[in-house]
Amino acid sequence: MVVGAFPMAKLLYLGIRQVSKPLANRIKEAARRSEFFKTYICLPPAQLYHWAEMRAKMRLMGFRAEAVKPLNEDAAAELGAELLGEATVFLVAGGCLVLEYWRHQAHQRRKRSERQAAWEAMRDEVGHLALALEALQEQVRAAPAQSALEELQAQMREVRAGLCARDPPSAPRATPEE
Repeated sequence: MVVGAFPMAKLLYLGIRQVSKPLANRIKEAARRSEFFKTYICLPPAQLYHWAEMRAKMRLMGFRAEAVKPLNEDAAAELGAELLGEATVFLVAGGCLVLEYWRHQAHQRRKRSERQAAWEAMRDEVGHLALALEALQEQVRAAPAQSALEELQAQMREVRAGLCARDPPSAPRATPEE
């Protein structure tokens, strides 16, 4: 049984995606522990997400949301860490998707160029065969026509008949008996 080449690139991408989840969890933990990370990296996106979510919910329920109360710092830090972890997984998966797309496009370009080269080779071969056909057709035209060949054969028969008429075959001689 023949098995194709194992798709190592796909396995590598899957491995990277699996590694990205623990990486995202570590980033979440670092965000919860570090004051700088929490204040400048996690809180602003979390507050923005909360603001957009609350305005959308209020509008869906038919209210006008003019002012949205911000989240407290702990809840915002937790939401920001979750957003950061999910963004990490999403970016890694998106990067893998882009890499796979580029790899597929390179494969398609390679196949297209191979097909183009094969097409060009066939066109060249057809050109050479057309030239050979023309040469053979010229040889056929240059060769004596079939009627000329038949005339030559008829002349040969006449010559043989003439030769046979002038030289009658000698009679067989009797061999002396002992």
